[in-house]
Amino acid sequence: MTETFLSLGSNLGNKEENMDRAVALIEERVGHITKNSGYYYTEPWQMTSKNTFVNAVVAAETELSPLSLLFTLQAIEREMGRTQKTRRGVYEDRLIDIDILTYGRQKIQTYELTIPHPLMWKRPFVMRGMTLIDPRFTEEDFQKTFCGETQ
Repeated sequence: MTETFLSLGSNLGNKEENMDRAVALIEERVGHITKNSGYYYTEPWQMTSKNTFVNAVVAAETELSPLSLLFTLQAIEREMGRTQKTRRGVYEDRLIDIDILTYGRQKIQTYELTIPHPLMWKRPFVMRGMTLIDPRFTEEDFQKTFCGETQ
């Protein structure tokens, strides 16, 4: 089993219900959720929208490989009505967004996937969730604790 941290967000429709459904599908298809930041509200980041976000960070134990995890999360997003991440490189409103932040202590750099998530430190909504799970969480501690060999 590998611990993975995931970031979730929704800013369309019944946002809390979208998040509840995504968390349930992650528990069902990815693995047991061991940590949950709970939901919190944030303003849109690097996009223009009148809709605030509901965000969360969860940790789950999974037997899925990193690529299988990515494909599973993308399938959940599609099933919930998400068709694309951006339009012409610009972020848009979304029913659900699920990003892989970490996968164990691995560093992965492929065409499909980069872990740790390359923007996690720049996204206040991600860092808020990580510190809600662990108030001592810092980038320096992360680099020492979570990052291991490149695969």
